[in-house]
Amino acid sequence: MIPAAKPVIGDEEVDAAVRVLRGGLVVQGPEVAAFEEEFGALVEGRTCVAVNSGTSALHLALLALGIGPGDEVIVPSFSFAASANAVRLVGAEPVFAEIDPDTFCLDPDAAAEAVGPRTAALMPVHLYGHPAPMGRLTQLAQRHGLALVEDACQAHSAALHGRPVGAFGDAACFSFYPTKNMHALEGGMVVVPDAAQARTLRLLRNQGMEQRYEHEIVGANMRMTDVAAAIGRVQLERLAGWTQQRRANAKVLDAGITGLVVPPVADGARHVYHQYTVRVPGGAAVRDAVQRELEANGVGCAVYYPTPIHRLKPYAHAGACLPLTEQASAEVLSLPVHPSLTSSDLDLIVAAVNSAALSAGVGR
Repeated sequence: MIPAAKPVIGDEEVDAAVRVLRGGLVVQGPEVAAFEEEFGALVEGRTCVAVNSGTSALHLALLALGIGPGDEVIVPSFSFAASANAVRLVGAEPVFAEIDPDTFCLDPDAAAEAVGPRTAALMPVHLYGHPAPMGRLTQLAQRHGLALVEDACQAHSAALHGRPVGAFGDAACFSFYPTKNMHALEGGMVVVPDAAQARTLRLLRNQGMEQRYEHEIVGANMRMTDVAAAIGRVQLERLAGWTQQRRANAKVLDAGITGLVVPPVADGARHVYHQYTVRVPGGAAVRDAVQRELEANGVGCAVYYPTPIHRLKPYAHAGACLPLTEQASAEVLSLPVHPSLTSSDLDLIVAAVNSAALSAGVGR
């Protein structure tokens, strides 16, 4: 079976972890500080604050921006639930807006229609590694005086018109979960342009204190370990090569797949293909049939995300009407694109996809 995703943990990662364990400084130490500094090169030198997960990054970013009870945050429903969960965790309410059907990212016109008197922030998601339309969303945020938080958990080194994701908003959040384009076993990063905001984030992640037992605010334990940071530093060095390989793999799939709708890329966008997500016209039953045939023929694949957030139990009362989101959830299928694929793997994927599409009676 060709896996849908394949995290890489090599000898360098193992050696880095062992070095930290033998050194004794295992939490919030020099490796974390070095990782924060080095990650800044991806986001135009903005200040980076490491935490224990991408969800924690979103949570703390909203807290640091003062988002809380009584506020609303506009988010896409077509995303992982953490995008909305972070809003709820600070006491605010997510307002779900429609997506662009090509890029699967938040549609600026839909977001504009969702702005109301309680709106405090926009949270676009750079879904699957494709950048959201940050130019128009930035203008929208400025026009209404809204905070802009980038959910870049799937988009390490993606860019729009030459500017990297993470460098547009008032805050941006990355994840280092094992299936991401780079990982740290687990972890996250908050990226901010303001030193005072970064200090607030550091307090929030460390029980509200900078100096031991001098608690300045109410905080939590969301620290990154030095083991995770050391692994993340190794992975960061490999990210450029892995990204190049993902993009090259995507080109092969683009050229070879004829039965399904391959992912379009917006003008000026640098897609980093956290997922290579095709559409299977015909709805969930047809999509699921294609998935079953692919897996029977040795091609791992997955559906991200089969249920929009506004249909999940905690949010079902929201009453959002999002037909493009619903259609995407019924049609999307993510194929292997990770950098461990060989040329023969890619040939097999293309052949299996075209055969499954033909069997299901769908065409491009």
